[in-house]
Amino acid sequence: MFLRFALALGCAFAVSVAACGGSASQTQAQTPAPRELPEHSLSGLAAQHVVLLPTYAARVAPNLAWSSAVGRLSDVQKTLDADLLSALEERSLRKVWIFPEDLAQSFRRNASYSTDPYALAEEPLRSSMLAVDQRLPEPLASQLRTLIALHEDARLVLAPVELRFEPAGSGGRGVLKLVLIDPRSSVTQWIGEVASDPAPAYGPVISASIASKLANAVTAR
Repeated sequence: MFLRFALALGCAFAVSVAACGGSASQTQAQTPAPRELPEHSLSGLAAQHVVLLPTYAARVAPNLAWSSAVGRLSDVQKTLDADLLSALEERSLRKVWIFPEDLAQSFRRNASYSTDPYALAEEPLRSSMLAVDQRLPEPLASQLRTLIALHEDARLVLAPVELRFEPAGSGGRGVLKLVLIDPRSSVTQWIGEVASDPAPAYGPVISASIASKLANAVTAR
């Protein structure tokens, strides 16, 4: 049931045009702005036991002069993880979803068996060729199955695979690419983006804006 919902949503908000029948060359030529993720469009996730992974990567577009202001990208990723936790916790998802800090605790307790959530092989998920209903490659598929084995109620994995900063208006914005995965079948179910409000300069409001918009898509206040 959720798969049908995710596939439909994937075609509406897919990062890759190829996921809904377009071509990679069209995607690169048009470079469309991220679509606004409607409120409650991911409401099917609110009651599910979803594993939220740590933010995998961050980058600054070459034509955006924010690199010095952004600073260490690893710090930016940690800030976004904290903002996502805060925004989703406000929506009472703390007892339903499984967050990066929970995954880190499980890893420390089961280091000989579990997979480090901060060292997953997520690079293929950043590809513009990634499509809905695509099988995950190894070793990522096995890593995610091992990871959720320690969280028996978990059914889905939501991966924030890349936070990019790009020009917008007279300033810039942050855009977070997300991939929803069924770890048991090792298949992608949805691919989408959440864009912050444009800002004249880099600041913490960008990360907070992304977190708030994702939370609005999942559940009401």
